[in-house]
Amino acid sequence: MRAVEPWVEGPLAAFLDESAARLTLLMTSAGQVLAQHGFTRAFDVMSAAALGAGIMASTDELARLMDAPPFRALAHQGVHHGLFLSGFDTPQGRWIGLVVFGPESSLGLVQLFFQRLVADLAKQAPTEAPSNRVLGSDFEDELNASLRTLFGQ
Repeated sequence: MRAVEPWVEGPLAAFLDESAARLTLLMTSAGQVLAQHGFTRAFDVMSAAALGAGIMASTDELARLMDAPPFRALAHQGVHHGLFLSGFDTPQGRWIGLVVFGPESSLGLVQLFFQRLVADLAKQAPTEAPSNRVLGSDFEDELNASLRTLFGQ
């Protein structure tokens, strides 16, 4: 497990222990990666983050077009793996969690422990307001530094 923000590590480690998730990704709604577990290549992390953020943005827009509240989560159960994707609010802004799990877990358990993760993150989050800047002029440098942190390089 790797996290850009140290305060995320404890809640994420507890979630991983309880849920038996194979892959986990925490990101901002813009797709900026904050923590990951189970990915071995930076390209896979960035691809999953872009897809997850895009899926959540698309479903939010579909809900708006249907004049319905935003979808809280999406789930898919395949033959060998399940996927859980959920947006949630933190004191640091809107985040997205993507979880891939195998037959040793279930969607119900992942959802239960994910709710705990969200509550634990809210408790651990710094109280200062996050920067409103999503992409700064030094975005590429920040991205590379985050990827080095996430992959221990």
